[in-house]
Amino acid sequence: MNWTETIHQWRRLPAEEKLRRRWQSIPMDVAQSMAFEKEPVEIRRLQEILAQIAPPASSKPLAVSYPISK
Repeated sequence: MNWTETIHQWRRLPAEEKLRRRWQSIPMDVAQSMAFEKEPVEIRRLQEILAQIAPPASSKPLAVSYPISK
């Protein structure tokens, strides 16, 4: 599968699945960022913390949900 097929596959996913995958990727993203800063953290601990937080109810950005008037 090449990169364009991967993008098309992602775009075909339902919004809930995209949100779930983004939510599940947070611990790895944080762990990689902390490792880059030479402050490693256990991914298992990050997963435990994330499990205590309720995922967002919507994947819409705030700007779409609550536009700012000019």
